[in-house]
Amino acid sequence: MHFSVLLRSLLIAPLLYAPLIRAAPSPASRPNIIFILTDDLGYGDIGVFYQNKRPKGKPSHFTPHLDQLAAEGITLPHYYTAAPVCAPARASLLSGLHQGHANVRDNQFDKALEDNHNLATVLKAAGYATSCIGKWGLAGDSPDFPAHPLNRGFDDFFGSIRHRDGHEHYPKESPYSGPKEIYQNRENFTVNLDKCYTTDLFTARAKYWITNQHNSAPAQPFFLYLSYDTPHAILQLPTQAFPSTGLQWLGKPGEMINTANGEIDSWIHPDYATATWDHDHDPATAEVPWPNVYQRYATSVRRIDDCVGDLLQHLKDLKIDQETLIVFTSDNGPSVESYLKEAYSPEFFGSYGPFSGIKRDCWEGGVRVGAIARWPAGIPAGRSTDLPCGHWDWLPTFAEMAGLTPPARVDGRSLLPTLSGIGTQRTPTIYIEYNVKGLTPDFQDFPPSIRKHPREQMQMIRHGDLIGIRTAITGPTNDFQIFQVTDDPRQSTNLAANQPEFQTLLKQEALRNRRPLADAARPYDDALIPAVALQNFTHGSLNHAVYPGTWPWLPDLGMLTPSATGNSSSLHPDAPDRDQPHALRHSGFFHAPADGSYDFYLKSSDSYQLRLHETLIIENDYKKTSNWVTASILLKAGFHPLRLDSLYPSGRHSSLRFECSGPDLPRMSMIDSKLCAIPSP
Repeated sequence: MHFSVLLRSLLIAPLLYAPLIRAAPSPASRPNIIFILTDDLGYGDIGVFYQNKRPKGKPSHFTPHLDQLAAEGITLPHYYTAAPVCAPARASLLSGLHQGHANVRDNQFDKALEDNHNLATVLKAAGYATSCIGKWGLAGDSPDFPAHPLNRGFDDFFGSIRHRDGHEHYPKESPYSGPKEIYQNRENFTVNLDKCYTTDLFTARAKYWITNQHNSAPAQPFFLYLSYDTPHAILQLPTQAFPSTGLQWLGKPGEMINTANGEIDSWIHPDYATATWDHDHDPATAEVPWPNVYQRYATSVRRIDDCVGDLLQHLKDLKIDQETLIVFTSDNGPSVESYLKEAYSPEFFGSYGPFSGIKRDCWEGGVRVGAIARWPAGIPAGRSTDLPCGHWDWLPTFAEMAGLTPPARVDGRSLLPTLSGIGTQRTPTIYIEYNVKGLTPDFQDFPPSIRKHPREQMQMIRHGDLIGIRTAITGPTNDFQIFQVTDDPRQSTNLAANQPEFQTLLKQEALRNRRPLADAARPYDDALIPAVALQNFTHGSLNHAVYPGTWPWLPDLGMLTPSATGNSSSLHPDAPDRDQPHALRHSGFFHAPADGSYDFYLKSSDSYQLRLHETLIIENDYKKTSNWVTASILLKAGFHPLRLDSLYPSGRHSSLRFECSGPDLPRMSMIDSKLCAIPSP
């Protein structure tokens, strides 16, 4: 698509009420859902993505069960994490918000996850049993853990609450910094966990929970968030070979699982114990054994692979694998950390795959992690998709699978049409921001332009095959580098000089897709959001669309079909179906008369949400208030696309009020002030 056409389409899109086609029916209903998240596992560590393609003579390791999972489902090689480090990535995954709206950003480890709609609360509303097993790290940095998983929609929790407790993988025998705490719900359970390697422990516990849930309520679907803490941090080893009978939860203090015996941190997978490599790149000299640190890394990854295979076999044994969706991915790209005396580098296995960058980089290697999904009843096997998508897209995906329209606040788009092959896929938004000191490593695989590149303030936006990335940002006018990442995955050729229109679009979206967060300041937080061109317009009116129905929250109206549309100078139009439970969308433009800060005020006894461009300005849904809700935003003079969605579960409209004030403008009604507009024919 020519960029002028792309630009126009992006500007006009917010004006549309909703697609005037109904979403295709789900291929199957209400699957069990298991979401498996690993810690610092690179795209290049997965066999089907990269390891199986390593040139002869290069060290490589294997993921046979993950490869089989991919063969029986779909691969998403253009799948992104939300941020190149764990805490913000996990917050975006759970909340369905990208990093322009999530409340956890940058390196805010142990910050409390926002008390709002999330994966667990949404699926719980759909009747699912919910469990979180493994690493959490979003509970809040205080002894009472205000954002404990049990306070965020999960029925059951077993794992580490604090970020630091996932850095070692024998919780009771942590030799480096003392015991790490593992909780069973709200009880510190660590004293019982002799010789428990966490990858084994979390898998055994997952199988135990699935069994109990299935036996006690076989008709109830379940959601399991299985969050491993490996291969991150200390590269510790299991106690023994993976048991032929699979992992078992024994439930005995001192013998909690069936691999809680033998010597801790001792067992290396035989595929790697005697592996050799061409260390000097000279075929005439003898190969040498792999350094121990790489034997450890490969064994850690293989253990995850074995656990995934064991979990899948357990589902088959219970005869529920056909109706269970398994998603496998990582929280960010590979790390240079081993927490051991022996240095580790992802160069050895090419863990960043065909990309440049690692953990803490917004280059592809730091944020493109890939994903695999298997669901025999709903996903045809043996497929791959080139759709760019990310962590924030799973909440709406799972909601649709569960038979619900997702909450309006989410940034994600349901991936069900792509996964199932049924229906029309809405285009996901790929937006990432992050800030950290340091440099991209000086790896020989990376182009010279990326080696030792400063990080600091970073943004990344993707449209189709084109990516814009800027680093060390000092202000909103800094240029993006532009790459065609399907042909140039290493990002070696900057196309910015030939893409002026796309450069303009990127700078506009860098401001229009996000909201500032006080404790994660950016050098563009005080920039005025650019307006759009609008030639012919009618002041004092907004378009409206009516959506009859009942939902447990204000729904994403972009997934629904309106029963009636029109335009009006009233927030309470006289439209069909307004006497029945319904949602209502007002859309059009806000006309800012001058540059400056504008305040918006909304009040209603029912749920509502306001967006300008794609920026979420005000929402009042999860914990509703009938008081005025106010927000400020910096705007350039001109027209700004506006969407005001509201929910009326009792039918008749409440007294929704919408007011604004701004530079030299007293507070006034949006409608009466004539500051709203719609395009004229």
